[in-house]
Amino acid sequence: MKLEDAKLKYIHTWGSLATSWGINKTMAQVHALLLVSTKPLSADEIMETLKISRGNVNMNVRALIDWGIVSKEFVVGERKEFFVADKDIWELFKQVTKERKKREIEPVLKVLDELQEDVHDASEEAEAFKKVMNDLSSVTKTVNGILEKAIKADEHWLLSNFTKMIKK
Repeated sequence: MKLEDAKLKYIHTWGSLATSWGINKTMAQVHALLLVSTKPLSADEIMETLKISRGNVNMNVRALIDWGIVSKEFVVGERKEFFVADKDIWELFKQVTKERKKREIEPVLKVLDELQEDVHDASEEAEAFKKVMNDLSSVTKTVNGILEKAIKADEHWLLSNFTKMIKK
């Protein structure tokens, strides 16, 4: 397989997989393209490669910048904006984990805490509801703690601890 064909296959596969994780397909494809590119790319180059509109490129590049996994890069002699993806996969994992934790886990924890505090009914059904909310909160806090450790950890720490968990 030629390199360009392999890159396109990766980009399209990554985009398709991302939808399973709740991530916009085009956003994932733009990120994948920038990840495998050896040079900064302009919006025009992204449009041409992925066959998408300028608006789609701009919207998704801005989202990737907001996630902290893509940045603008200045190219001498050019007036266009160019974009690059962080190539450190471990840092990418940590940044995506940090963003997903902030956008998904933390709001769930807030709602679960509110639900436990706001139900003032003393019935058996209310107590059962509070117990379920407490159990969900406990599991979610554990997951949140694991994610927090992964974000703060270096690659070797996480792999060694993951290996220990698997062996048990």
